[in-house]
Amino acid sequence: MSSSAERDFVTAHLEDLHADLDAWLRIPSISADPAHAGDVRASAGWLAEALRRTGFPTVEIWDTPGAPAVFAEWPSADAGAPVALVYGHHDVQPVDPLELWEHPPFEPTRVEGPDGPELHARGAIDDKGNVAFHLLGIRAHLAATGRNTPAVTVKLVIEGEEESGSPHFADLLREKRDRLDCDVVVVSDTGMAAPHLPSAVTSMRGLADAEITLRGPAVDLHSGSFGGAVPNPLHALAQLISALHDDQGRVTLPGFYDAVRPLSERERELMGRVPFDEAAWLAGPAASRTTTGEAGFSTQERIGARPTAEVNGMWGGYTGPGHKTIIPAEAHAKLTFRLVADQRPEQIADQVRAWVDQHLPEGIEAEVHAPPGGVAPCASDLDSPYMAALLSSIAQAWDSSPDDVLFMKEGGSGPEADLVDQLDAPLVFLGAGLPTDRIHSPNERVLLSQLHRGAEAAAHLWRELATVAR
Repeated sequence: MSSSAERDFVTAHLEDLHADLDAWLRIPSISADPAHAGDVRASAGWLAEALRRTGFPTVEIWDTPGAPAVFAEWPSADAGAPVALVYGHHDVQPVDPLELWEHPPFEPTRVEGPDGPELHARGAIDDKGNVAFHLLGIRAHLAATGRNTPAVTVKLVIEGEEESGSPHFADLLREKRDRLDCDVVVVSDTGMAAPHLPSAVTSMRGLADAEITLRGPAVDLHSGSFGGAVPNPLHALAQLISALHDDQGRVTLPGFYDAVRPLSERERELMGRVPFDEAAWLAGPAASRTTTGEAGFSTQERIGARPTAEVNGMWGGYTGPGHKTIIPAEAHAKLTFRLVADQRPEQIADQVRAWVDQHLPEGIEAEVHAPPGGVAPCASDLDSPYMAALLSSIAQAWDSSPDDVLFMKEGGSGPEADLVDQLDAPLVFLGAGLPTDRIHSPNERVLLSQLHRGAEAAAHLWRELATVAR
């Protein structure tokens, strides 16, 4: 392996990164649970103090109607230097079911794994690990370059509600627009294909959701007296949901694909370069027996680059012990839709209502509730100088070349599109997670070598971005 001043500094100070992350992970900052509101605030306070200790001259905690965000800024002394804004989040997912954790979720535990030492804890990679490596990365950048200020102005905005849907983040961006002004946004809430495969996420899907309620009789009815004679909302819901996809796996909402930007041959070729063992994927992180989905697309394309519709829950009638012979008055379902380039979340509600109307049997009434907002899809410009700087930085940290860095499309969704819309700045993605890190699941972990390389890549990135003309 080659070396660099950045790598030498990171290697010499790994215990600083480990100690910081251990301390931060002990704070159960679960934003979805009101009982942990104080812990989320404590998490913001811990990060603010860590940033001050690292050297950031400006560090502030920004309150929102929900959980607080943390802002930091370290101006470059170089006139005209580009401004980079790092985005991440300090809240974490709930830990249920607790009994499936091999170690207490908020007691960081080191485990020797097949690819080296791992750290197990809730938030180990999503997203405290991805944020924490920047603390060491900027120190390595300064030490390697002999500077007192970074080569670019570095800002961070680390929110506290990402795992709760970022309900107040767009408003915060509007309110603090002048403070957050930047030339490029560096998203550190993603990952890579495998430990030894340098890679960069280039897009994230959007998200929209809807809840459907079907109503039949005004009250629950005795199934012996009325069964077979009046409409059953649960039967109607089963028929409705079965019509959500056609026999080619395509979503049947009217107009759903009208705005979908087709995958280019270049994009398909780039995605195809990412090694993918479908059998291992099924047996491992997917924990499934077979693949399914839209015909004509690979599994990787389906989960990263094509829109989807999923049923997240269905309920109604009696589900307790034994049986209760009724025709229920109501049936319910929750649906979510992952969106790709050029789709807009605000268009989905009308499409769902039109689809329900097309498939609603006589005697059943429907109500569709679609919360406003949603998440728009977002993507990086593969040919921008900021992307070139990112690829160079990742390549140096992984002892590779920029041409060998693989491009990935992230199937998940987050508030990154709000950053694009409100700040009018391009995105690049620098994250150290892996598909096997069990994010959102019991026994979340991070491969420590990934964090170490992430810190080094961040150190290189500030130097590389400084060469980009504003």
